[in-house]
Amino acid sequence: MFHHLLVIWFNFVQTWGYLGIFLLMALESSIVPLPSEVVMPPAAFWASQGRMDFWGVIVAGTLGSLFGSILNYGAAQFLGIRFLNRYGKFILMPPEKVKMASKWVKEFGATGVFVARLLPVIRHLISIPAGILKMDFVKFCVATTLGAFTWCTVLSFFGMKILGSSPDLLSNPEGLVLACKQKLSWFVLAVVGFLFTYILMIFLKRRRLKA
Repeated sequence: MFHHLLVIWFNFVQTWGYLGIFLLMALESSIVPLPSEVVMPPAAFWASQGRMDFWGVIVAGTLGSLFGSILNYGAAQFLGIRFLNRYGKFILMPPEKVKMASKWVKEFGATGVFVARLLPVIRHLISIPAGILKMDFVKFCVATTLGAFTWCTVLSFFGMKILGSSPDLLSNPEGLVLACKQKLSWFVLAVVGFLFTYILMIFLKRRRLKA
């Protein structure tokens, strides 16, 4: 079933162009488990073939991500913490995860949202605790846009490189996702390293203030 869905998403990008990218990235930034690795790389490949503009692909993906995140943010703010504690488990946000994510947003604010947008799985859920905590909307949008733009750019760059040398992956969505994840592992590790350094700096700064 997952392979069937991947094929549908994959073909949607090719058929609908920028609108398809926008809609699928909006879904990816909501609670739908849609991998952005099967949206941006194929679009970037077609851009390299002259069917779309490379930066147009990135902008469409970024705006779609922002739109989906705003929907998540608004829904979480409207429904509130009680609703999520009761039903969050059905959208991969059980109470303990909601509590942990809320603490993360409260602790690191816009920087935390930006970093989260660069991490697998976490990136499409971080807008939920931001909405619950009623994080400043402008700051939320700026952090989300910057994070989404960075992620879409990285995926698009690798899309051209990966599919440019292995166009057969266009007919193998699962293979494409696997190839992207293998190639992007260094980038994710770099983000985690940056995150660890940032947390360590905050921790040391607070220890100096308490001393």
